[in-house]
Amino acid sequence: MNSPAGLRVAMLAPFGIRPKGTLSARMLPLAQALVRRGHSVSIIAPPIQNPEDAGKRQIYDGVTVIHTRSPRSPAPLGGIERTAELLRQALATRPDVLHLFKPKGYSGLAALASLLVRPHLPLVLDTDDWEGWGGWNDLLPYPLAAKMVFAWQERDLPRRAAAVTVASRTLESQIWGFGVAPGRVFYLPNGIAARQAAPVGDAAARDSSRPGRVLLLYTRFWELDVRDVVVALVAVLARCPDARLLIVGRGERGEEYTLLELAQRAGVAAAVDYHGWAEPAQIPALLGAADVALVPMDDTLINRARCSAKLLELMAAGLPIVAGRVGQVGEYIEDGRSGLLVPPSDPAALAQAALVLLHDASLRARLGRAARERVTRHFSWDTLAVHLERAYAAALDRSTTAATYHEPPSAVKRVDDGR
Repeated sequence: MNSPAGLRVAMLAPFGIRPKGTLSARMLPLAQALVRRGHSVSIIAPPIQNPEDAGKRQIYDGVTVIHTRSPRSPAPLGGIERTAELLRQALATRPDVLHLFKPKGYSGLAALASLLVRPHLPLVLDTDDWEGWGGWNDLLPYPLAAKMVFAWQERDLPRRAAAVTVASRTLESQIWGFGVAPGRVFYLPNGIAARQAAPVGDAAARDSSRPGRVLLLYTRFWELDVRDVVVALVAVLARCPDARLLIVGRGERGEEYTLLELAQRAGVAAAVDYHGWAEPAQIPALLGAADVALVPMDDTLINRARCSAKLLELMAAGLPIVAGRVGQVGEYIEDGRSGLLVPPSDPAALAQAALVLLHDASLRARLGRAARERVTRHFSWDTLAVHLERAYAAALDRSTTAATYHEPPSAVKRVDDGR
């Protein structure tokens, strides 16, 4: 299948470019890679968490980001107004392809409406997390009605889309399980932008710059059990007393305070340096302060489905990593070659692997270099954009077939799937 050239692509975002990371970590760099390949890309975003950006239009390295106006009406009419404005702005770009990022919220409703208004406009859906029950529905305090809508959207929209891009193998299997034919599902993991490809420093060189050993926990906390982190730290300090734990990140429900309290009870609070949430400009220096990065994980559906942008940052920085062997992690890290993998929810194994690296500078340097080489070679957005073009080509072909038979793509799907 030949890659299409010079497409006009409208991307529907679930929320604004600030403060959440979906746009900056996945959607925007992927759009910029498409622009470098000769396509025209606009992102239409509802400024739900950033109302000060409402009505603004900005260009980021060739990608136009349009924040829709805030609705004038109160809910529920305001929701209808926001949905209609998203669709209006998207169609105003005269797109060849409509690409929805995350099957949820107002943008998901706008994509659904597009199938009625423009039935032959190819709809491509991107899913990078598990949104419904067992996923973000369980982690965030959405109203029950919203949770039910999100769960429905997560299962319904993939069936209606002409093509689906997925960020992990688990999501790939989930979408197949919804009855979507494998030929319509395209694996598109998270990648790194060119600006992230520079290492923060050689692992061996960091040894002589300061006393002690620094373990880095760069996290949002919901992916792990903080008790496991404290147990692992106690075990590390028993054999490496000068080690300390640098924590960068903030939890969704105050998990960081639970960790700090547990560290105090265990008598290791003095070895914990909690930095909290960091601005993007601060991250390189914080990564550069670390000797070893820890990526502990519980074996949950949301962890198996997600595709950690933070893990890619650590690899691109050239850090030696100890990570839980869960889901997408095994796609990125080759155990013993570009990092060390340990069983999930196993603080003893996490501590043992961390100690191996803390006591072996040459191994740290080797794994750090290999991690950076692997991520820059296989997971750059410029490389991954080629896979996205294949999804667009399949969606365009499906749309052409549907138009030929005067049927919407969803109807053709039922024939293709034998329904």
